[in-house]
Amino acid sequence: MKKINVAVDGTSSSGKSCMARALAEYSGLTYIDSGAMYRAITLYCLDNGLISDGKVDEDALRKVIDSISITFAKNDNGLQDTYLNDVNVEKQIRGLRVSNSVSIVAAIPFVRHAMVARQQAMGKNKGVVMDGRDIGTTVFPDAEIKVFVTCSAHERAMRRFRELQSKGDTQVTFDDVLANVQMRDKIDSTREESPLRKADDAIELDSTHMLLDEQNRWLIRLYDNYKEQP
Repeated sequence: MKKINVAVDGTSSSGKSCMARALAEYSGLTYIDSGAMYRAITLYCLDNGLISDGKVDEDALRKVIDSISITFAKNDNGLQDTYLNDVNVEKQIRGLRVSNSVSIVAAIPFVRHAMVARQQAMGKNKGVVMDGRDIGTTVFPDAEIKVFVTCSAHERAMRRFRELQSKGDTQVTFDDVLANVQMRDKIDSTREESPLRKADDAIELDSTHMLLDEQNRWLIRLYDNYKEQP
């Protein structure tokens, strides 16, 4: 079978990353978490004083954007970790500190252009499953399989809240997480540059009442059905 690209888009905490990882493990495709790239850039901005009062110092970020290294590598558990300038930042980029600022950073046109160029280079030779907000519309508009995952804001906030608690973040409240989810939805869907939206030829999945394992099996079946086509 020829190599293909799979684009998995959707709202935050809808389960799209877990689905994409599960498909990559099943199929042998290379998994790429595009959201982690924007989170890494956001962490860089926060750690270097480029975000103040909810605003990004775009002039300063523009000067360094091309020199910021973002790479991925599997850890001892076989899971993919994100590295920012050769430092493992997987834990830091998943916290609410980064989540509260990632959408404003990701909305900056030159940041999106830089990340999209890197993402397209990764998938140039096919064989990639990538999740994000604009994969099927902007990054891989010619992807052979496109999926758009939705889920209620309340359910997504609950999933994220439980995840943060399981990782030891006991200071955050459910209301904090829900507010973050709703804020990100608004920013992601209304930004001018590559807004969050379903590609015309994407298959939509509402994951509100599904377990993650059910979502994973759904995507794997979709992939298998594609393979069986003549």
